[in-house]
Amino acid sequence: MMPGDSNMTSIVQRIARQALATFRSPPRAGEEAAKSFLEHQSKLRSLMTEVRAADLKLVPRRADDSSPVLPYQHHGGPPVTYMHICETDQFSMGVFLLKSGASIPLHDHPGMHGILKVMYGKVRISCFDRLERPGGSTQAAAPPPLPPAQVGALRRSLLRSTEEYTEESGPCVLSPDRDNLHQIDAVDGPTAFMDILAPPYDPDDDRDCHYYKVLTEAQVTITEKDQEVWLMEISQPPDFWCGAEPYPGPEVCF
Repeated sequence: MMPGDSNMTSIVQRIARQALATFRSPPRAGEEAAKSFLEHQSKLRSLMTEVRAADLKLVPRRADDSSPVLPYQHHGGPPVTYMHICETDQFSMGVFLLKSGASIPLHDHPGMHGILKVMYGKVRISCFDRLERPGGSTQAAAPPPLPPAQVGALRRSLLRSTEEYTEESGPCVLSPDRDNLHQIDAVDGPTAFMDILAPPYDPDDDRDCHYYKVLTEAQVTITEKDQEVWLMEISQPPDFWCGAEPYPGPEVCF
């Protein structure tokens, strides 16, 4: 189906088409990005920089529209909801909406690329790299003492950055090798961001979402950059779950 004139001119349609072109053959973990991929990715980042809440027909929610989320709160709806826009074998695109005080816990994107852009409000994103190679910095902290059954869940990682983003910020980008693990916190009220993941999560293709917690005490505050930390894989935190709501914006067609 070919999109009609209105969709051809919508920035959401243009983003989807550019994402399809960008992620037809993206570099895998450990591979160097081809020039053509970098050129397509640059165009996608430019489009994502332009998009605004009004383009998706999103109405920014106020703090009193979204009651603060308390730990282990299971009443009053989910702390995070998702608006599905479109999905292909190459990528998925949608919008995450976080209530005041909500967080998307530290999680990974196995073998995946991603790009997110804040539509309204403010988020704090803490990004980590997984360090697979043995050895490393002589200043790296020793792994914390754990029962033998939990040692296999340890992951040596690098805290790369903690930044705040608003609708005026550029997009936040991740790849299979860089900034692939992140935690996203709503700051000073409700927030929403547009999100593209390529390829989509698929447990049947070794792309399941895994959650982690920071074990190294010095990093719990997450204030410094490029520090080695120890993460432990955990089950999905009980105070986090994601609901769904309809997407109100322009339809995307291919």
